[in-house]
Amino acid sequence: MNARLGGIWLWLPLLLTWLSPEVSSSWWYMRATSGSSRVMCDNVPGLVSRQRQLCHRHPDVMRAISLGVAEWTAECQHQFRQHRWNCNTLDRDHSLFGRVLLRSSRESAFVYAISSAGVVFAITRACSQGELKSCSCDPKKKGTAKDSKGTFDWGGCSDNIDYGIKFARAFVDAKERKGKDARALMNLHNNRAGRKAVKRFLKQECKCHGVSGSCTLRTCWLAMADFRKTGDYLWRKYNGAIQVVMNQDGTGFTVANKRFKKPTKNDLVYFENSPDYCIRDRDAGSLGTAGRVCNLTSRGMDSCEVMCCGRGYDTSRVTRMTKCECKFHWCCAVRCQDCLEALDVHTCKAPKSADWAAPT
Repeated sequence: MNARLGGIWLWLPLLLTWLSPEVSSSWWYMRATSGSSRVMCDNVPGLVSRQRQLCHRHPDVMRAISLGVAEWTAECQHQFRQHRWNCNTLDRDHSLFGRVLLRSSRESAFVYAISSAGVVFAITRACSQGELKSCSCDPKKKGTAKDSKGTFDWGGCSDNIDYGIKFARAFVDAKERKGKDARALMNLHNNRAGRKAVKRFLKQECKCHGVSGSCTLRTCWLAMADFRKTGDYLWRKYNGAIQVVMNQDGTGFTVANKRFKKPTKNDLVYFENSPDYCIRDRDAGSLGTAGRVCNLTSRGMDSCEVMCCGRGYDTSRVTRMTKCECKFHWCCAVRCQDCLEALDVHTCKAPKSADWAAPT
């Protein structure tokens, strides 16, 4: 398996540095560019010619994407918050999520899908907010239309998700399309699944016009749902991800286990089984679970038994400030007292092996 980084992950630090040069020490030199898009686009390693062209032509789109990086990174961390691998970012690694992406695992499949979805979401939102020169509201949503409630007029600003998908596909997929190996096909498939997930939750919103809100006339527009819905959907796809192998002519996939269904365009696919992420492993991109907080009463993935991989846990007593003795006061406020609360926090023990101290 030719496991390699591709697509979005080599240029993400560039976009992050555009706003925050402190994200990665290896990118501090970008501060000298003073925000020049041409210098940045020419200096970031790993971009193919098509990506450099788009970067030069659309610096405002690159900035919109950079603003979305934190959003979909946080969504990834939210979805994996109770798991051994928790979508942690590595400040000293140029690929943001480290070597975990070198493995063709389910986690890698999710990261590619959620980031591709995040690019679509960020660009589409910027279009609707009038921040991009190359797009605006969806120009196709004009005139009169019908739905189950009757006739309505297209108005407001419909999110131009088709533009977001088109640009994301052109930019993010450009590097993968240069490759002919299995990993490139896997990344392309999961990138597409991420883009489709955002469009899946496009919803129609309407405003009524008429006497006393009678809704005699309606004006409607299409809007993206909160990104959490996309994250929840891709999380379900992660849990149902399908392991595949390349077909004989090298043009597509077939399921690794014949008992499972063939993957659809909405499914996530992967080639390799995941490591257990219990201990620090440079090659696997695992930081281990030493020091992670676990739930003593849970029976799920966040339980101390599962999270700590059988190594046991340490318990410490901590205090925190909480709101208490809350009372409703007419009208209309709730007033609370500040109280100190003591609670036990359980954290996973480190493995006894000296390898734990090795730098990642």
